[in-house]
Amino acid sequence: MTQGLPRVNQQASAAEHTQGRHSSVTASVVICAYTLERWDDLRAAVASVVAQLSPADECLVVIDHNEELLAEASHAFGGPDGVHVMSNADKRGLSGARNTGVAASRGELVAFLDDDATAGPGWLDGLRSALSEVDMVGAGSAVVPRWPGGARPAWFPPEFDWVVGCTYLGMPAHAADVRNVIGAGMAFRREVFELVGGFSTDVGRVGAIPTGCEETELCIRVRQAKPEVRIGFLPSIEVRHRVSADRLTALYFLRRCLGEGRSKARVAALVGQDAGLSSERSYVRRVLPRGVLRELARGMRGQFAGFKAAALIVAGLACAGFGYVTAHSRKAGISR
Repeated sequence: MTQGLPRVNQQASAAEHTQGRHSSVTASVVICAYTLERWDDLRAAVASVVAQLSPADECLVVIDHNEELLAEASHAFGGPDGVHVMSNADKRGLSGARNTGVAASRGELVAFLDDDATAGPGWLDGLRSALSEVDMVGAGSAVVPRWPGGARPAWFPPEFDWVVGCTYLGMPAHAADVRNVIGAGMAFRREVFELVGGFSTDVGRVGAIPTGCEETELCIRVRQAKPEVRIGFLPSIEVRHRVSADRLTALYFLRRCLGEGRSKARVAALVGQDAGLSSERSYVRRVLPRGVLRELARGMRGQFAGFKAAALIVAGLACAGFGYVTAHSRKAGISR
């Protein structure tokens, strides 16, 4: 979740910077993968990054404890294109895999792309340009859903696009400072990891379990350690994130909301409730009520999917709240 503090220049300005000004800033792009079921996605992700690498850049493919996938990736990507394949040397899960990539990387900035996403034109240079700002230490791009069949399901509320790992309605419409970025397309200066360490393995996705928030927790720790630094959201550069058909069910929607609530409880336990829930409070009070009213009005106009969307907004919020409360109570019970 994010809060808009419009200080970042529009990313259109990235095109105005000369290539020479930023090309000397080396970049490492980390792509983490855990299953052969996304093999075609992984190949597309790597290809989209390789096309944007400068000679001194690199792409690191980190395989999360899957020997068959490791062998396949080593065979497919080994070569002179700046791609290095390695096994997760840390705890199983996305946080551990990302930490392995950071430890093996050598770039001055470290970018992250999901294995089922593709980087849009100018994505890496856009992040490189943003992180050239003196006080900007992290930046994230827009994450655009690529729906099955090419169209958004009529019942899927855009305020909940985070359920499928994408930019959602309620995030800033223009470049802005934010509390945290979305993990599918983001980058940090190397100094971030030197300052606060890596991603916490106490939060984050493990395999297909619908949890997350490891990038949220990292961004909050950065700001707590160094309040004067900035983290930016850059909606004019993007990655396209494939949404698989199995994520387009009401059951997955509600399970993901439940997992998000549990993840937020873990984040709040690590960084404090005020920091851990600052953006979420505004989202619940301002964004979601407008979404319910819009969808009800759509239903009243005869677009009956609007009624389902309104119900899912309410149910999604309830599931996230239940997940948070139960996980928070469990943590509190353990600590006593």
